[in-house]
Order: sequence, then structure tokens, then C-alpha cells
Amino acid sequence: MFAKVLSSSVLGVDAYIVNVEVHLTNAPVKFFMVGLPEGAVKESQTRVFSAMRNSGFNYQPKKTVVNLAPADIRKEGSAFDLPIAVGLLAAYGFVKSGNLKDYILLGELALDGNLRPVHGALPISICAKEKEIRGIILPRTNAKEAALTDDLEIIPVKNLRDVVDYLNDEGPIPPYRIDIESLFEKQSRYKVDFTDVKGQEHVKRALEVAAAGGHNLVMIGPPGSGKTMLAKRFPTILPQMSLEEALATTKIHSVAGMIQDGQGIIATRPFRAPHHTISDAALVGGGRIPRPGQVSLAHHGVLFLDELPEFKKNVLEVLRQPLENNQVTISRAKISLTYPANFMLISAMNPCPCGYATDSTNTCSCSVPQIQKYMSKISGPLLDRIDIHIEVPAVKFAELSSDRQGEPSARIRARVQAARKQQLQRFRKRPHMYCNADMESKDIRQYCPVDATGRALLKAAITKLGLSARAYDRILKVARTIADLEGGAAIRPAHLSEAIQYRSLDRQLWA
Repeated sequence: MFAKVLSSSVLGVDAYIVNVEVHLTNAPVKFFMVGLPEGAVKESQTRVFSAMRNSGFNYQPKKTVVNLAPADIRKEGSAFDLPIAVGLLAAYGFVKSGNLKDYILLGELALDGNLRPVHGALPISICAKEKEIRGIILPRTNAKEAALTDDLEIIPVKNLRDVVDYLNDEGPIPPYRIDIESLFEKQSRYKVDFTDVKGQEHVKRALEVAAAGGHNLVMIGPPGSGKTMLAKRFPTILPQMSLEEALATTKIHSVAGMIQDGQGIIATRPFRAPHHTISDAALVGGGRIPRPGQVSLAHHGVLFLDELPEFKKNVLEVLRQPLENNQVTISRAKISLTYPANFMLISAMNPCPCGYATDSTNTCSCSVPQIQKYMSKISGPLLDRIDIHIEVPAVKFAELSSDRQGEPSARIRARVQAARKQQLQRFRKRPHMYCNADMESKDIRQYCPVDATGRALLKAAITKLGLSARAYDRILKVARTIADLEGGAAIRPAHLSEAIQYRSLDRQLWA
């Protein structure tokens, strides 16, 4: 007796089809599972047979062989419970085999036959559509996420008995459908806004410039000056996510099992803020079976590193590849996976170990060698990838006690989107260039010309203010963005002057 059921699994952020083959014979009762199953897959034997019995299916045990093909790729997770159970029931004659070729089956079984949600429903539904498979039978909790893929039947089920009745045409279940545009609009609202921030107008301006040009930014200031509060509101002024970006981000979170019940789609820019004790594998991804890290979970959003110098140096160094390539590659002995990681880096730090080197109201207790040691934790190559350095002073009482609200995020975002539109037009013939931060040296020479006055200003900045050589290109890129925010074609000295002010770490004002 033989049966074959379609299922699927995820490798990286993409899914592939898995054929679950079941063969029964009258030899002495034994159970074999082949096809490189990992621990959770091997344990499915106990869950599956208990669920079958508790769902009312009585059968005479036989020698059972379950093969998960392709057999050269390791299978993990509990999503194979349902296809294995249905394959066994089909081999025993409880399920008609005619419909098995039309549906992918996914789901973890409880011992009573009920179904629990699984990871990766969205990439699996995308794979099913590409393979021209009719639909997916999966737990109800995963239905909204899987239904983001058009032209695919999503059959939400509660338990094993519902699946069997549906496959036997005895219990019709209407396909689950959603209005993607309506869901996208509902989920695209932020819970925070820049109106909550009092004072810090020059920092808000720097964040607006960073958002408009896609520039990475670091905030330097004493404890309690509002750095974290500002960072949390930064995604609200970034351009609205497109549906394509939202699906790409949701796909990664689906693989990581981080889609909340009923959410369906991630339509706001992700904001990831890992603690400074994080390991390099957790930040960029990894593990024995590689999983996406924080940089991938921040795809199309913001990665916020608070207390930047407190991160381990090797952890900060692994950021260099994703910042440069917008993706991260994880290599193991038998597999190499690439995860997308197109994010903006926003970081915050104190100017010294005690935090008060630039605070006029508190006395710094740090020596110069202590400050130098503290700052040396941030390497030059990492600073090369941060265009804007902005000082965040402590907020004065008059500003804190004021009833005046700040400018709303929607108004700032409108200016940011207008500037981004100019950049898309400028780089329309350049693939993989979407904003000013993507420019390299040759692009800077082409798109950032300055007049004689501007060149004299840059020369003075490099020589008199002690700016580093690497600051030169960063200043020009940021000046280009400031000009875009004003709608101007030319970079004027005023734009350069503002850009020069965003190089605090080069000037070392706390020394």
C-alpha cells in the first residue's frame, strides 16, 4: 500500500516542494523515516499516531516507511505532521487519493488531532503558486498570511478530521480570502509619532536628512537626552512601504515565526533594537541550521544599535558586509544561504564612558585615555558606512514643560518622499541605486558638483576643522540630499555647511 502527499519546507527565505511518500507492508511492525529528518520531524511519529487514534481512525499497525523527498536536503520543523498523517491515512484507505496531488499540506498536530500553526506559510504559498499547485491546506492561524498570494486556494482547517473530510469531498470548506489592499492600509499605521518629541529640532532635521537620502546615522549625547525616543520614531518618517517591500519583509518574518496572530502582513517599516550583549550569529543570522538574524528582520526598515561602543567589536565588524551588499551570506559545511538585509542603521552612544563629556550641566569624570579607549571600540571601516553624526544635547526644562507639539511625522514624511522621488528619477538608468546613500565615488563626481565657493569651504573643513579624509565623500552625499529636500538641482555652500555639521565624530568635539 502506497500513498504520496505534497508538502513544503523553507530553505533560507525560499520554499521548495517536499514529496511525503508512505509505504505500508505486512512485515513485522516497525516505523522508518528517511530523507534526512531532523529532531522535530523524527518526533512526529508519536504525535501522528496519537492524533490518528484520537481522531477516530482505527487501523491495524503495519511496517511503515516514510520518505521525505528530495532526500539530500535536511528537513526540520513540525509542519510535516499533517502530510505524514494524511499519507498514512491514504495508505490505510481512509482518504481518497484523487485530491492529494492538488494541495500542499502543512501543520503541526496536537495529540488530540487539532492543528497548531507553523512557520513559513507565506514563502510556501509563493512556491505553490510558482509550481502551479491548486492550493494549500493549513491551520486556520496561518490562513491570513498564506492568502497574501493571489490565485491560490487557501483551505483553513481546525483538525485532522476536517482535512480528511475535505479531501474525501464530505466536508466542503470555502477558501480563505482577504482584501490585500484593505489589510495593507489597516496594518500600515504607526503607534508613535514625532509630535511626541519636544525640542531637539536640529536632531529632527538630521533624521529627516537621513531618511531622505537613506543615510546611516549615529546620535551622540548624554543619558536621557531622548536618543532612543527619536530612533523609535524614525521609521514613521521613512517613505511608506510598497506592497512589494511589505511582502518581502513579511516573508522573512514568516520564516522566523514572528508573524503575530491575525497580523497577516507587515506593512510598517520594521524597527529592530537588539541588546548590546547580542552575539554575531544572532545579529546577522546563523546557527547549526541557519536562521535569519536581526539585520534580516530589519529588511526595508531600521536597525537601531543603542550604546554602540558597548557592542562586542567582532559583532560590529560583521555588520560591514550587510551594510555594503544589502544582504548577508551564511556558509556552513553542507549549505550556504543568503538572506536579504537592506536596512538603515541608526545608532546611539554616549560621548564617553560616564556619558557627560558634552553635557554643560554635568561634570565628566572620564580621563582622555578612557575616552579614547571607549571611542576606539568603533572601527574606522564601520564609521565609513555612517554618513551622519549628530550631537543630541539634554533637553532644557522650558522645552519639556512647553505645551507646543512637534511637527507630525506625516508632514516630515511628505518632504522625505518628495526628495526620494527626485533621487529615483536621477538614478533611473542605474540599477540597484535608489537613494543618495547608494552613490559610490564615481557617482559622487557625477551627481555632486560644487562651485569654487563650495570647494573652498570643503578645503577649510578638511584642513582647519580636522575632518578626516573619509568625511569628504560623506559630506558631498549628505549635501546632495539637503539640496534635494529643498528641491534644488545645485549643491550650494549652505548645503555643504549643514552637511559639515553632521560630522561630529570626525571633529571629536568632546576631547
